[in-house]
Amino acid sequence: MRARSIPLDIDSCVSRSRETCDIEGEDFTVDKIPNTRCFNCLCKNGFVECRKQQCPSIEGCYTLLEPREEECCHRCKGCTRNGVHHESETEWIEENDPCRIFTCKAGVITESRLHCYTPCANPIPAAAGQCCPVCAGCNVNGQLVTADRSVTTTEDPCVTCRCNAAGRLTCAKQACPVLHCPGSKIVHDSGECCPRCKGSRRYLSPPKGACMLGTGIYNSGNQFYLDQCTRCSCSNSTVSCVRETCPVHDCLAEHQIAVPGRCCPQCSEVEEVRRSCTYAGKTYGDGESWKLDSCKACACMQGKVRCAMPMCPPLNLPCPPNSRLEHPEGQCCPRCVESDGVCTVFGDPHYRTFDGKFYSFKGPCKYQLASDCSGHTFSVRVTNDARSTRFSAWTKTIAIKVGDLKVNLGQKMRVKVNGKKVEIPYRMANRLDVNRTTDSIIVSTQIGIKVLWDGISFLEVSAPTSYRGRLCGLCGNFNSLPKDDFTNRRGKLLQDPQPFGQSWLVGAKKSCVRPKPSVSPDRAKRCRGRKDHRLCNRLRSQIFDACHKKVNPTMYYKACLQDMCECPTENCYCESFTAYAHECKRLGIQLPHWRKSTRCRTGWDQFSGSGPSLGPRFP
Repeated sequence: MRARSIPLDIDSCVSRSRETCDIEGEDFTVDKIPNTRCFNCLCKNGFVECRKQQCPSIEGCYTLLEPREEECCHRCKGCTRNGVHHESETEWIEENDPCRIFTCKAGVITESRLHCYTPCANPIPAAAGQCCPVCAGCNVNGQLVTADRSVTTTEDPCVTCRCNAAGRLTCAKQACPVLHCPGSKIVHDSGECCPRCKGSRRYLSPPKGACMLGTGIYNSGNQFYLDQCTRCSCSNSTVSCVRETCPVHDCLAEHQIAVPGRCCPQCSEVEEVRRSCTYAGKTYGDGESWKLDSCKACACMQGKVRCAMPMCPPLNLPCPPNSRLEHPEGQCCPRCVESDGVCTVFGDPHYRTFDGKFYSFKGPCKYQLASDCSGHTFSVRVTNDARSTRFSAWTKTIAIKVGDLKVNLGQKMRVKVNGKKVEIPYRMANRLDVNRTTDSIIVSTQIGIKVLWDGISFLEVSAPTSYRGRLCGLCGNFNSLPKDDFTNRRGKLLQDPQPFGQSWLVGAKKSCVRPKPSVSPDRAKRCRGRKDHRLCNRLRSQIFDACHKKVNPTMYYKACLQDMCECPTENCYCESFTAYAHECKRLGIQLPHWRKSTRCRTGWDQFSGSGPSLGPRFP
């Protein structure tokens, strides 16, 4: 499908354009954005949403270069050594000396040597090509080191420990890279190993062949000292520095003293070896460890309290589309995780697939809504009911199958498990939970599939990301591509929702019920009535205003008008309102008073006799 072209103001586009769209997931090109290759625009929740290509952070770079042709991002000046170019923020080791390490940062090369640290009594000698000996087991000062995380020690934050897949721990300390920015822009955050540059600036080109470092300019061939630890030289506009790495001391920081004329401090006195530690008023024995919180753990080592904490990987915020920021309980580091896929069915059946495609299909039979067509771990089927109408249908019952477990959801909040009616809440240990919310039933299975049902005709199926690309049925294939959601049972991509829906027909013909009464003039007239527009127009009113900038109500408004056309009662508009409110809730927008303002009752209200006196939605 070719991308549509639309004129938009650049500022409104980047900040979330109000330009509307109908086809979820469709790509757009925006005429008024220069360098459109740097922007991705698509239809999301009924609005054209444009996002600039995510670029690496330029914070701390004082040698910013303009983007190359056909590129979108500024970049930090790299380094050249022995004719080989290295990008900024990269590291490499000397081929014949694994303890000799080089860092390129903003055009400055820093050479240093690793100092090994072995937090164990019997280290294993370094393997060929490795610098440091290793420890068996992955525990540092009581902190478990996992294969995907690095850990630092609080007594020396420049010590970094890593664990490999074989359960071998390596700890080492290296010198901080030389910074390019002026001294007035250097900050050193508490608890961090290295200082950093604050802010950024474009590259100021010095005279040909010369080098610029901080506020100083050095001619090619010049050598100079930055401090007692660092010797630098300038060669062909590249600053190269050799920086001494200080060893990891056994004494505490308060017992270290500076020595005039030397780079590294030294221990001032030999401390008496003790066999216990006191921390926060509690005494710990030698070798004993304890956790302070989910991030920090400590251990008593020869009378000294040693602590360690994991290094959290950097996060690019906000999280990418279709993902959310999550900070799991008991874990130290937050992370961006993909959101579950959600398929919605409501009203005279309208469907919003896992990938966001919006369509209507009025089949009055039994259909496969969602199923694992790869591993066959579950299926969700729906039976639709024409409800005395000639052209319409509504969801009547749902059948969920997970292995040998079958759950049936019916009208009036009825629930059956393996053919037997159950009361809510209901739990089958490690297999099934059925719970009640203010307006629905939620069925949660042990494989992560969830079904929400309002007891009337609204339902949601949620699937974890492990099912991405494995699903099929009326809810689509959950592969992040709305354009191929109309793939039928035989794998053929269709354009019309009617044959697509019919391809997912299951069960015998007896499940298909379609009476054929004549359409009364009153009912035909209702399809064009002003009252329908007035009732459905509440979606566009102040009642739902808090959500209008997040979810375009247009598709739900159109669905509402369709539902009212052949509505057996007067309040079929509530189905579209329910679906819209649930979509808003998933995006974090609460609409606590919409039911009271629209007189739409919950399934619980209808079947218990409470709530506004409008009568049931359907006969």
